Amino acid sequence: MNESSTADVLARGLAAVGIGHIFAYPGDPIIEFMERSRVGGLNVVLARREGTAAFMAEGYAMATGGPGACLSTLGPGSSALVNGVAAANTDRVPMIAISGQIETSREQFFTHQVVDHKLMFSPITKWAGRLEPGSAATTLRKAISTARAERPGAVHLTIAGDTSAEVATDADFAPPPAPVLSTISVARRPGAPDPLRLIAQARRPVVLAGIGATRAGATDALVRFAETASVPVVVSPMAKGVFPEEHPLFAGVLDMACNQVLWSFLAESDLIVTAGFDAVELIKPWTITTPVLHVDALQNSDQVYYSEVECLGDIAAIYDWFASQWTGEPRWSEAEVQEHRDVLRAAYYAGRVEGVLNPTDVVDVVRAASPDGTIATCDVGSHKLLIGQGWTTKRPRELLMTNGLSSMGFGVPAAIAAKIARPDRPVVAMIGDGGFAMTATEVRLAASLGLPVVFVVFVDGSLNRIELKQMERSYPSTATRIEDTDLVALAGAMGCDGARADSVAELEKVLSDLDSLTRPLVVEARIDPAQYESQF
Repeated sequence: MNESSTADVLARGLAAVGIGHIFAYPGDPIIEFMERSRVGGLNVVLARREGTAAFMAEGYAMATGGPGACLSTLGPGSSALVNGVAAANTDRVPMIAISGQIETSREQFFTHQVVDHKLMFSPITKWAGRLEPGSAATTLRKAISTARAERPGAVHLTIAGDTSAEVATDADFAPPPAPVLSTISVARRPGAPDPLRLIAQARRPVVLAGIGATRAGATDALVRFAETASVPVVVSPMAKGVFPEEHPLFAGVLDMACNQVLWSFLAESDLIVTAGFDAVELIKPWTITTPVLHVDALQNSDQVYYSEVECLGDIAAIYDWFASQWTGEPRWSEAEVQEHRDVLRAAYYAGRVEGVLNPTDVVDVVRAASPDGTIATCDVGSHKLLIGQGWTTKRPRELLMTNGLSSMGFGVPAAIAAKIARPDRPVVAMIGDGGFAMTATEVRLAASLGLPVVFVVFVDGSLNRIELKQMERSYPSTATRIEDTDLVALAGAMGCDGARADSVAELEKVLSDLDSLTRPLVVEARIDPAQYESQF
């Protein structure tokens, strides 16, 4: 039997749980692991910096539903991972983040580029551990199980440069079973009704579905219950697509553009039935007093809202149970839901200016030009709030965004990783000019890999969300203006195609033949930001 090094165990273990790509920035202590990964058939992808490598791992995990992996060297490499790792953790995305470390013989006294990974990563991950030859397989199993368990998130592993090449005495890695929830349990306050009675008593119930429902594969069950009882469904931003948005009972996205319309809709209902809703996505405080029936894999430990009855376990099975036991009359007519949707639509297009390229125009044109099955990513900013509400999403995992940590710099690397993970699917990224400035060099990676990703940049020369808040206080625009950049020339320098549009007609022309792309396309969409002022 051939002996395996600690790095061998790590590489083989990641491959065994379906990770095909590791997004990395190299350094001395991780050379051995990168080589063992290459030999083992894993693709090591060179990001342009460690922070975007972490966002790529997050986008890869979002697109596939499995864990993503990123890799850095010691010291500044590991500290540069922090933002992306924290994003994955708060976005409830399973991630294995790995950093090299100085050799163990010097770690306790040497100071150059030495950072205590346990202290640095513990507050922003589910667990931070260390790979050692005597416990390599066991530690990796723990890391993978922890990352995938409800609620999923990031773990961090340290591997020292010397132990990486040492023979592992704990080398027999077997993948841990994927988490399965098959039971249903009910918790309730003494004297509270059972959940079926609670639903039956409601005259105007509304379902609020979140990312837990996406992880549970609950789409069919949600549709079945909604149609059986004629109950509208509101979704959280990262759960877009978990309920088809063309469905007549779809009622909008919470806490994106037009958020007051959605909060009023929930406040006027008489029961909110959640479905894997995670309070990490809340942007506005929960101030409504509508009773809540909590449905999730986990108990309502956040207590952002109060629920006297909780249904815990497999979300899909719970909603199938609700549908199978339903005997009442339909609760909402499609006409009533449509009336609400009309109000929402009018609010969405409020402030639109004729004769210019409005932000909502960009969303509409890109959506119309994107083939069925397109995976879209978006960055953080004013445009995200419009995309979150207005981008029609048909299936889960077709719009990827960060709405837990909500960190700028996500959209570009996530799109690249999504295309790597799903090469059969068209991919488009929608980014503000501020977010693009943070990550523009990554489009060179997309070009080098021959990825025909479309990067649509909303150019208004401003960090608009903050500038609007400065304007509210009658403050001047301080550190919120961005210098104009020729993105077409930049695209060419990065090996990409580039185009510019400042009208609907020009943008439609630029995006008229996306099927023929052979390399990345960067679109400079020069918008008029006036609509943002009306929206926000």
